[in-house]
Amino acid sequence: MHDYAAIRRLIPHAHPILLVDKVLEMEPYERIVTSKTVSGSEPCYAGLAPDLGSRAFAYPASLLMESWGQGGAILWMERIRAQRRERSGALILAATRKVALHRAVMPGDTLRHVVRVDQYVGDNVFLSGESYVGDELVAEVGSAIAVMRPAELVSWEGAA
Repeated sequence: MHDYAAIRRLIPHAHPILLVDKVLEMEPYERIVTSKTVSGSEPCYAGLAPDLGSRAFAYPASLLMESWGQGGAILWMERIRAQRRERSGALILAATRKVALHRAVMPGDTLRHVVRVDQYVGDNVFLSGESYVGDELVAEVGSAIAVMRPAELVSWEGAA
C-alpha cells in the first residue's frame, strides 16, 4: 500500500493540508481505506489556551471531510495515472450531501476513512463512504462530488 511519501508524490496536497498518513487497503479505482492520526499538533490547535475543556480540542468537521476526501483523490489520481494521463488542474472537494457526524474526533484518535467511487464523469468523481475510530462509526457521507478545475480558473485569493 502507499506510505506517506508515495501519497505526497501522488496527490498535490502538502503540509499542513495533507491529511492522509497511509493507505491501508485499495481496490483500484473503486474503493480505498486510508488512515489519519489526529496528533493534537495540527495547525488547527495552534493558539488554543491549555486550560480549555476537552470539547475545544475536537477535530474540525471540515478537516475530517477534507481528510476523507483525500482518499478519493488518491483513487482518482491512480486511475488517471493508469490511463497514462496527467492531472490537468486543481482537485476540489466541491460538495457533500447527507453527512452525519456521530461523535467528535479528538487528539489521539486514528481515523480510518472508507471511500467508494460511485461514478467517474469527465473531470468529476462522485463518492460516498464512512469514517471510523477503531470500529466506531464517527461520520457518514451519503454523497460527495470532487472536481478537477484548470488551475487558471481557481482563485485562492481571500481563502482562509
